Amino acid sequence: MNNILDLLGRVFISSVFLLSGYNKIFNFESTTDWMSGFGLPGFLLWPAILLEVIFPIFIIIGYKIKISAYLLALFCISTALIFHLDFSNQMQTIALLKNFGLAGGFLFIAVHGTGDWAVDKKKKYVRL
Repeated sequence: MNNILDLLGRVFISSVFLLSGYNKIFNFESTTDWMSGFGLPGFLLWPAILLEVIFPIFIIIGYKIKISAYLLALFCISTALIFHLDFSNQMQTIALLKNFGLAGGFLFIAVHGTGDWAVDKKKKYVRL
């Protein structure tokens, strides 16, 4: 049962980023314009898309989980501080706290690892 819940948690936390990466791909121009409004160059959108698609898949399948989780936690914190630091707007405050919560979830994954259902899980061998 723990393995199912572990996998389900990894799918849930990763789905936010998979959907966000998908939306950025199909709304590339408007996302670039939105980012430039914060003083960021548009070429940074490609690394963001790659990060939001590749590393959540790694989290789900349990491959290179520590580095993936740490990078996604760092991404959550940095995007929260860059894009959601407007405390006069309640939705931005909620988005800031959501990103911090996601970062906390990724840090938890990085520290505790995955259950048995992971590509990187070491197999236990029995000596006869």
